[in-house]
Amino acid sequence: MKYEITKNFIEHNGKKLYQIKALKDFGDVYAGDLGGYIEKESNLSQEGYCWVYDEAKVYGYAKVYDNAEVSGNAEAYDNAEVYGNAYVRGYAQVSGNYKIGGFSVTNIGGKL
Repeated sequence: MKYEITKNFIEHNGKKLYQIKALKDFGDVYAGDLGGYIEKESNLSQEGYCWVYDEAKVYGYAKVYDNAEVSGNAEAYDNAEVYGNAYVRGYAQVSGNYKIGGFSVTNIGGKL
């Protein structure tokens, strides 16, 4: 396992989201680092270098996997997928059945 879900939580859009904590070093994440917020373990893969940083939130049936990153105040929710080497940053929101993959960089304030 590369991370655990902590007891630290926030309420967001009617969901209880828990902060994550790295259990080992990978990429630019070190054991003990606190990350962003997820609703459940299925939101963030235990494989690869994927990570949720800062105040970012991933919830619903959204998935972050491979080497993808969600950071800043970005959100991924509903059935969205962020994968490959994609970065979702800033205030971007990825929702619905939208998928961001490959080497994509999404750094906008709007909704996809």
